[in-house]
Amino acid sequence: MENCYLLVLGDSQSSGPETILRVRGPLEFKCLLDRTDALLMRKEISRTFETLHSQVKSESCVLAVCNSPVVIWPNRGVCATPEEITPDTSCEELKQWMQTDEQESAGKRSAKKRGKKGPATSVINLRLLMEGTKPGPLPAPVLSRNVHKSHFLATTLPMDCVICTTCDDTIKTALELLLELLTHQLHEMEKVILQHMKGTKLLLPEPVHFLLPESKGLVTVVYPAGVPDSQLEAQRKELHQQYELPNDWPYFRRANAYHFPNEPYKDGYLRNPHLVLTHPSLDNGKVYLVQGTYSYHHYMQDRMDDNGWGCAYRSLQSICSWFLQQGYVGRPVPTHKEIQQALVDIGDKPAPFVGSRQWIGSIEVQAVLNQLLQVTSKIMFVSQGSELSSKGRELANHFLTEGTPIMIGGGVLAHTILGVAWSETTGEIRYLILDPHYTGGEDLQVITDKGWCGWKRPDFWDQTAYYNLCLPQRPKVI
Repeated sequence: MENCYLLVLGDSQSSGPETILRVRGPLEFKCLLDRTDALLMRKEISRTFETLHSQVKSESCVLAVCNSPVVIWPNRGVCATPEEITPDTSCEELKQWMQTDEQESAGKRSAKKRGKKGPATSVINLRLLMEGTKPGPLPAPVLSRNVHKSHFLATTLPMDCVICTTCDDTIKTALELLLELLTHQLHEMEKVILQHMKGTKLLLPEPVHFLLPESKGLVTVVYPAGVPDSQLEAQRKELHQQYELPNDWPYFRRANAYHFPNEPYKDGYLRNPHLVLTHPSLDNGKVYLVQGTYSYHHYMQDRMDDNGWGCAYRSLQSICSWFLQQGYVGRPVPTHKEIQQALVDIGDKPAPFVGSRQWIGSIEVQAVLNQLLQVTSKIMFVSQGSELSSKGRELANHFLTEGTPIMIGGGVLAHTILGVAWSETTGEIRYLILDPHYTGGEDLQVITDKGWCGWKRPDFWDQTAYYNLCLPQRPKVI
């Protein structure tokens, strides 16, 4: 099944930063049927897609660079306005014509390039448009009236294509590939519509982008909108075979869709704050990190005053967010009361526990993960904090094989371990800690500068207190 395609343009060995070019826009699908028998409908739908292909290849196709005065006609020899934009202009130079939100709100609408840098984003958005009229005199309108019964199928195709470019790639080269991808995406949308037709009802095709591991690049898959991931397992298996991916990670579930760096998360939580940190340098040391995406959950979020008692709940929420955002589960991150209710449901706590301000520990975290997410966990017991320094191999192996965040509880404190830097030869170790005791706003610089997410030495732990570590195990599914 040819239902996906690589979206890499620049050579991985090229110098300079990468820029993503993303083209989005609606194409109107309108199909008039004299009869509704299946064979006729399929033929008419295919003819309608042929018309859309012609539109994309026509001189009426227009690409407008968002937040800029740049408009390009890619099928007219890459004709563009302003005139300074030529086919040999680099993709990177387009940023110099783009306005930031601050400039736009202040009314600074510049029509000329003045050497100013574009916004600090690696994404250039383009809008797919079609000219409604052609230059020259217009013919006189002709009206005709023809009465007959017919069935009208109409929908809007959400075209969405992306490529990765480097500073060496020209607009001409990039747009040729984008047009090729738009054409290919139309083919895939036609397949999805024909495959999932039910009578005269059409399922809307849905392009979804995924960033694959091991430098395989960005890949786009066209899924039928409204069909849940549980019904697309056969298609995902084919994709795993096509890209030689292991069958124990849900790379192509919608929750794993690539998040573009210029789009904020709507829920307000920070994602992966550890990515801005510099790794510690150890003699012959290696760094082993959480795999995938998680949200940072901490005190005082969600209008919940849990300062002083909710650290383990927040660590558990960060772990649950990891399973949600990797597509292993569809359940939202549980609230404090939902966590407490789960412990009551399994008989671990009495009914009055719900709504209380009582602490929980690693064993309770293990129980809730199993109850709410059907995720099993291993428990590592450490009789005193000084012994954590000897657990480098076990922790490194966990992040290599499972890749999930670890909840650690000791005394009255709980933290989340996101990784370790460990030297097999010297035994030296550092811990990457996500601290749920933070009470401030979602300020990445404050969180990292103040060490709420940061690398810690072994003396971070109470050397005489005992600790329990909850190591969630990753389900082996596609």
